[in-house]
Amino acid sequence: MEQFDSDREDVISRARAAGIEAMITIGSDLSGTLKAVELSERYDFIYASVGIHPHDAKDFTDDTRELLAGLAGKERVVAIGETGLDYHYDHSPRDVQQHIFERHLELSGETGLPVVVHSREAKDDTLRILRESGITNGVLHCFSGDMDMAEQVMSMGFCISIAGPVTFKKASALQDIASRIPDDYLLVETDAPYLTPDPYRGRRNEPSYILNTAMKIAELRGISLHDLSRITTLNAKRLFNIGELPGKGEIAYQIRDSLYLNITNRCTNRCSFCVRYHSDFVKGHNLRLSHEPSADELKKAIGDPSRFREVVFCGYGEPLERLGIVKDVAAWVKQHGGHVRINTNGHGSLINKRNIVPELKGLVDSFSISLDAQDEETYNRICRPCLPDAYKGMLGFIKDAKGAVPDLQVTVVAMPGVDIERCREIAAELGVRFRVRELDVVG
Repeated sequence: MEQFDSDREDVISRARAAGIEAMITIGSDLSGTLKAVELSERYDFIYASVGIHPHDAKDFTDDTRELLAGLAGKERVVAIGETGLDYHYDHSPRDVQQHIFERHLELSGETGLPVVVHSREAKDDTLRILRESGITNGVLHCFSGDMDMAEQVMSMGFCISIAGPVTFKKASALQDIASRIPDDYLLVETDAPYLTPDPYRGRRNEPSYILNTAMKIAELRGISLHDLSRITTLNAKRLFNIGELPGKGEIAYQIRDSLYLNITNRCTNRCSFCVRYHSDFVKGHNLRLSHEPSADELKKAIGDPSRFREVVFCGYGEPLERLGIVKDVAAWVKQHGGHVRINTNGHGSLINKRNIVPELKGLVDSFSISLDAQDEETYNRICRPCLPDAYKGMLGFIKDAKGAVPDLQVTVVAMPGVDIERCREIAAELGVRFRVRELDVVG
């Protein structure tokens, strides 16, 4: 864009210095699209999206469509758009905007490239056209809709991208949405030279300012900037087919200031809400193991356990499937100044055919045990246990663990059929802390 004509190279250099791995420069009119492609071909970390903004939909012709189709075949072009609907300015007639939006979606379908969608004050028509198109691969960029719209487009497979306005003091609605978008659907962007985040608001926006937007989103979601960066980078790579995805399952992975240990993918439950049935990733970490790690591998991966607030046995499986490894590594963590927590479904004694709690006393500082239901029938329906009497065994494990460890909480996932208040009463009857986990919020 012309706002960068005087210092484009410096802007790109500042972006790289800020730690930005890759950028996508977005076409919004014919001239800008051609320049975006040219810029992407000069840098191995810049990619392009080709399209015509709804403001300029009135200028779209068959020749424009043919040109975009040709550009879409270039190696550095990773998306179709920006396209969509803008009913705030109406620089092009609404019926024309809708028709040209449909033509972009057709091109997305033909090429297999994701679509970058602009929607401003056009919720109903945007949702209708997307649904009718059958396209399930794209992003609602600089999202300004409500949570209902976000949920509807995510149900179609679209990501939600958050830009600089999330940093504004009065942007409470957008901040709420940014805090609630599931990890797998979240992206972050600048929309440079527009939508400059605080504290630079009023100046020209540029890619290096993405850090300010990302820091605000991380704060809203209760995670670190590093966590947010890892999540959104993974999502961008998957959506736009850029770079390589992490291919090896991690055995030790950090979220915020806790270190988690992924020691097995085996589990005695097949919970309907479990993330492992639809993704290999939690908070941007690949947890699909190629092998079960040894105690020595885990100790090496941990390093100095005192660096972390806690070391948590919690991965894609039930850690107490490997009781010996848990005991060995937990003892080592304690000896080196670490704090140990075990997240478990409470089947440890059933799995090992004995009361294992005494063996863990002194090795474990905290238990988080999945209660998950108010009765056995509901538990069996939701958690689908492999072991007989799993619900009773879990309750027995809670009773055995109470008093054996300094801290114990039980958790439930808020989902249809779960009586949260009755679960809260059960926790009170057991004399343990209680926490409600949100459905689809993992890690």
